[in-house]
Amino acid sequence: MALTVIQKRLFEMRDEKYRDFQAKLIPTVSPESIIGVRTPDLRAYARELAGTPQAKAFLGKLPHRCFDENQLHAFILSLEKDFDTCASEVNRFLPFVDNWATCDQLSPKVFAKHKSELLDYINRWLSSGETYTVRFAVGMLMQHFLDGDFDISYAETVAAIRSDEYYVNMMVAWYFATALAKQYESVLPFIETKKLDAWVHNKAIQKAIESYRVSDERKAYLRSLKIKTK
Repeated sequence: MALTVIQKRLFEMRDEKYRDFQAKLIPTVSPESIIGVRTPDLRAYARELAGTPQAKAFLGKLPHRCFDENQLHAFILSLEKDFDTCASEVNRFLPFVDNWATCDQLSPKVFAKHKSELLDYINRWLSSGETYTVRFAVGMLMQHFLDGDFDISYAETVAAIRSDEYYVNMMVAWYFATALAKQYESVLPFIETKKLDAWVHNKAIQKAIESYRVSDERKAYLRSLKIKTK
């Protein structure tokens, strides 16, 4: 199959040692689909393409063949300045996201300026049942709604998630660890009353204890709240 102009450019930036390194970190992606372009190079290429007809054509062609194309897609979308366009394109792209790296690096800047509209999308993504769509939704709640826009109902929504998927549970744990750093008094009862799945509960405590934003006194108390498992 002939390579596209963008694929050719990606192969020109290939770093085979980095490709091998990435393959170990992203087990859900076939190693053969990884070209091995370093993230700073992908971000720079995304900035070069953003807003061009070439970028529009690239975004319109899903699914992509390579992991690096999905990464590039995420970085281009993250630069989109129009909320409606960005949210619609993210919605179209999420079903094709098949790994934690692309999921977590999809972070549109424009979302920060349209939080009420974003919440509607987040609620839909949370109910999708798709691993990386749910992970992305929790990530957006963590990124945009744990500071001045925090509401306890968001934490309740995340706490209610039950999944057999490691990458969903890890994001839920990450959410609560970050919440313990930013909204300690509000979310501590979720830990004290064991509202989370045991594995998520313990992982959230572990991550909070590893955070420099949590005081030593609070870390000591959180350690006492770990659930003993067999």
